[in-house]
Amino acid sequence: MVYVMLQSDWTDGNGVSHLAGDSVDVDAATLATLQAQGIVSEQSGGGKDGTEWVGPGSTNWVGPGSATP
Repeated sequence: MVYVMLQSDWTDGNGVSHLAGDSVDVDAATLATLQAQGIVSEQSGGGKDGTEWVGPGSTNWVGPGSATP
């Protein structure tokens, strides 16, 4: 799933209406369709709970391979 912000109103496959500015989780196929229609823009960081990614490539990574013991 990918977290995206809607640039215009959209009704999902279940008939649920979402307004422009809403953030929603969509699968890859739906994302491709919405991008092609200009309905979405990907959020820059931040998951559904608003947290930032701290995995590999981030200076905050403290998992395997990090400099922090």
